[in-house]
Amino acid sequence: MMVTLNPYLNFRDNAKEAMEFYHSVFGGELTSSTFAEFGASEDPADADKIMHSQLEADGGLVLMGADTPSSMPDPGNGGPISVSLSGTADDDATLRGYWQKLVDSGSEIVPLEVAPWGDAFGMCTDRYGITWLVNISAAGA
Repeated sequence: MMVTLNPYLNFRDNAKEAMEFYHSVFGGELTSSTFAEFGASEDPADADKIMHSQLEADGGLVLMGADTPSSMPDPGNGGPISVSLSGTADDDATLRGYWQKLVDSGSEIVPLEVAPWGDAFGMCTDRYGITWLVNISAAGA
């Protein structure tokens, strides 16, 4: 089983700057995509904001981050951190089990279903106010 637990930092309009800073600190490879690149910006002002950024550095360090869209509450509510659980199709049952337990006593933000990038993806808030992102890589990915 290869399930990973990664911090996912949320920012208000400065994710690009912050993630570039972390890149300068930790090195590694930084990738970023905007809301416009995925056709996911409801507000035109959000188009160039970071929808997803990922820093992979030596030693297995993975740090993810994104800008909070203008349609969502300020990321300071409950802290600017979300937790990301990721795995492959081989981990599907395990990840869906975690998802179900988290959402059962919390609330669903985005249903766990196939996303535009081909993976199964969902977001929920647990009963303690922590936001969880679950991503299950598509078969063969």
